[in-house]
Amino acid sequence: MFTEGQVHEFREQGFILGPRVYTDAQADELCKRMHDVIEGRSQRQAELSRNLLGDETGKVVNQVVNIWESDDLFREHIYNKAICAMTAQLIGDPVIRVWHDQIQYKPPRIGGPTNWHQDHPYWPIIQPADLVSAWTALDDATIANGCMRMVPLSHHWGPHKGGTIGTSDDTFEPTPDLEVLPKGVVIKIVPCEVPKGHVMFHHCLTWHGSPCNTSDRGRPAIAVHYMPGYTRYEPVNGHVMEKRVSVKPGEILEGEFFPTVWKNGAVAH
Repeated sequence: MFTEGQVHEFREQGFILGPRVYTDAQADELCKRMHDVIEGRSQRQAELSRNLLGDETGKVVNQVVNIWESDDLFREHIYNKAICAMTAQLIGDPVIRVWHDQIQYKPPRIGGPTNWHQDHPYWPIIQPADLVSAWTALDDATIANGCMRMVPLSHHWGPHKGGTIGTSDDTFEPTPDLEVLPKGVVIKIVPCEVPKGHVMFHHCLTWHGSPCNTSDRGRPAIAVHYMPGYTRYEPVNGHVMEKRVSVKPGEILEGEFFPTVWKNGAVAH
C-alpha cells in the first residue's frame, strides 16, 4: 500500500514506481505464458495480437490486448490484490474495473519504439479521463532495453489534440504543438526503470513513450488499464473493445469483458 505522501506524489507527478508484486519465479512464469500467447500456443485467443508497427518496418512491438482472456494466469493477474489495492488508492474510488490489459513486448535488437502519447485520447469510447495503468515488469526494464519515459506534471495539461504528441526520430523527445499547452510548462523527460516483478503506475493523461530496444535482452511487461467504477460508455469514435460493450451510451461501463476487480476494500473475485 502507498502512504498518503506517495498518493499525493502520484497525483502531482502523474506516475510512481510501486513495490515488488511478484517473485522472479512468478515473473518468469508470466513471461513464459506471454510468449505462448504471442506465438500461438495458448488454449484461447486474446482480443488482439499483432505487431503494433506493422510487418514492413523491420521493427517489432508485439501488442496483445486482453491477454487475460487467453490465459488463466493473466486472468489472476488482473485481480492481484496488491496491485488492485494500490490502484484504488491512486484513483480514489472504492470500485475498480478493468478497461483492458495490454502487452507491448519489445524483442531483443529489433524492438521498436512506442512514440510519445497519452493513453486516454486512444480510448474514445470512455469518460472521464480518470484511469490508472499498472505496468508490471516481467524482466528488468532498463534504459538499455527500452524502458518507458514519462513527463512529470503532463497529466495536468489536458488531452493533447489528435491523441498524439509527436516524437523526434533523432533524440526520442516529444515534439508537441506548444500552442495547445499551458503557458510556461516545462517538458522534462524521466526514464523509468522498473525492476523485474515490480509495478509502476501512471495516469491516463501522462505523456509517456519508449524508444527502441537495441539490446540483447527483451522487454516483457503487462499493463492493466484500470478504471474507476463511475467510468461511462460515451462513444465518439471506435475502439477494438467496443464490440464487447453491452451497455448504452451514457451508462456505467461494466459487463463480462470489463470485470469488477476491487470493491469496498477487497478483491471482487
